[in-house]
Amino acid sequence: MPTLHLNGRPVACKAEDDTPLLWVLRGELQLTGTKFGCGIAVCGACTVHLGGTPVRSCVTPLGAVGGQHVTTIEGLQDADPRIAAAVRAAWLKLDVVQCGYCQSGQIMSAAALLARQRAPSDADIDAAMAGNLCRCGTYPRIRAAIHEAAAQLAAA
Repeated sequence: MPTLHLNGRPVACKAEDDTPLLWVLRGELQLTGTKFGCGIAVCGACTVHLGGTPVRSCVTPLGAVGGQHVTTIEGLQDADPRIAAAVRAAWLKLDVVQCGYCQSGQIMSAAALLARQRAPSDADIDAAMAGNLCRCGTYPRIRAAIHEAAAQLAAA
C-alpha cells in the first residue's frame, strides 16, 4: 500500500501505481479542492505541488510521486503561510474569481511562482500561468493579483 506525503502528513493509499494522483486525491482521500477539468494536462484545474513544483495531477501517476511531498489547495496554507495569505488577500482584493472552477489550479501555480520569484514580471507571470485556463477570461485580474501578492510579500 503506497504512502503519500500529503499536506505535511503521511497518508496510506489503496490505489495502484498507475492511478492518476487526481483520482487518489478526489476519490480515495476526498480532497475535492483539486478539480478535474480536461484529464489531459491542458487546463491546469488539477494543479498541485509535487516537491514544490506545480504539476498536473490528472496525468501524474501515483507511482511517479515517490517520496516527494504533495501539496493541494487544502494544504497550501500550512505549506507556505505567507505566500498563501498574500495570494488569498490579493485574489479577494482584486475580485479575481468569476465562476471559480479554475481557481485552485490558478492559485497553486501563482503560489509556486511567488515561492521561486518574489518580483515576477508580466512575462514571468504569463509563462508560469500559461498552462492554467480560465473559461471566464479573468487573466488580467489574475496577473494583477499576482503583482499585488508580490507587493504584499515585499512589504512584509
